Amino acid sequence: MAEYTPTASDWAAAPTIPTLQLQGISKAFGAVQALQDVDFEVNAGEVVGLVGDNGAGKSTLIKIISGVYIADKGEIFVEGNKVSINNPKDATHVGIETVYQDLALCDNLDVVANLFLGREDRSTVIPFLVRPLNELEMENRTREVLKQLDVKLPSLRVPVAALSGGQRQSIAVAKTILRNAKVVLLDEPTAALGVAQTRQVLELIRRLRAQGLAVVVISHNLADVFEVVDRVIVLRLGRRAATFDIHSTTQEQVVAAITGAQFGTLLEQNGTSNDSALEVQS
Repeated sequence: MAEYTPTASDWAAAPTIPTLQLQGISKAFGAVQALQDVDFEVNAGEVVGLVGDNGAGKSTLIKIISGVYIADKGEIFVEGNKVSINNPKDATHVGIETVYQDLALCDNLDVVANLFLGREDRSTVIPFLVRPLNELEMENRTREVLKQLDVKLPSLRVPVAALSGGQRQSIAVAKTILRNAKVVLLDEPTAALGVAQTRQVLELIRRLRAQGLAVVVISHNLADVFEVVDRVIVLRLGRRAATFDIHSTTQEQVVAAITGAQFGTLLEQNGTSNDSALEVQS
């Protein structure tokens, strides 16, 4: 019998294993059920937008993924392997990195120092006694990762306080690349940025996808979400309410899922226009 060779269509039809997958995640704070049986997944080379109204459970879900909270129930898988995430160190160990809205950068330190903060590269002169910083190696690695992300800065030794909002966001993302992240969570990455800086951050997200990373964008700005993501997952009242392919849906449909209304019903009842409804959500 002739040996069968799989074709390209066979490979395309084969189910893919998500880089990050959550199954049946639940979390309560006293009498408040923040999440109830939530499933979530993101694949390599994919950008997923996580959206929902205030109190929908977005922050709680992200903090469970990043190890800040521990789920009451549910399972987490990374590349098909079940993992236990009990703290942020566990998340980093399995390849999950989070860039929070405040970026967690030290304004008084330069770019190189921020990228290697807590993970400094040291040369060993006298073991356990003299281990000076390997400044040249850290600077070279910083230059490489910034080139990989196509980030342009006036100098690697400029204090982070002197950089623009978009450049600061780029530095925070570059830290995840240095740590060999598989999954990058971006919390409101374009909040409080101007038009040019927002464009810079959206291009950065596209480059992360092109490099095969699984990217999750948490945002209230649907215009930015629709510009850069592949799928949108909507949380409502602690549950996964809907999933949309960005190429076959509209902002109005996503707003309807966020609010829990059939499209058109809420607008007709309130007598508001589509534009004003979108402005409220974004």
